[in-house]
Amino acid sequence: MLVSAIRQFISDVEWGELDYLLVDLPPGTGDVPLSLAQALPLSGVVIVTIPQSVSLEDASRGLEMFRTLDVPILGVIENMRGEIFGAGGGEDMARIADVEFLGAVPMDSHVRVGGDSGKPVINSEPDSEVSQAFLAIAQRVAAKLSIAAHQNSAPEIKVI
Repeated sequence: MLVSAIRQFISDVEWGELDYLLVDLPPGTGDVPLSLAQALPLSGVVIVTIPQSVSLEDASRGLEMFRTLDVPILGVIENMRGEIFGAGGGEDMARIADVEFLGAVPMDSHVRVGGDSGKPVINSEPDSEVSQAFLAIAQRVAAKLSIAAHQNSAPEIKVI
């Protein structure tokens, strides 16, 4: 059902000229990421994990699934880094998988508050540590995609 909704969303929306289309997928190797990777030529994936071991295991399986499907792995992000979940697991995962570590987003309640209020933390508190982390990661991902497009290795997505 979710796969059908994503396909309909991608094909029925008049997107216009896009620089990027990011799709936040459920973790792991379920039907949704697998179907999306098989249905569309993806420019790449970013693997997001928290430093906790159960999340790292799930994210690693997802990374290997995309690698098996020949989808470029842009890198790994460690989310919610800090006292509660620990730190460094995302960096370790990236090193073991031999992919780039794109950065860490610290645990910060302003992210949740901004999401709930519709005012993203990067707009409401642009100088905060968490906003700077988001910005640095976004710049790294955009640079990687730009280089891939310049080298003609980024697929063109035609929705019919």
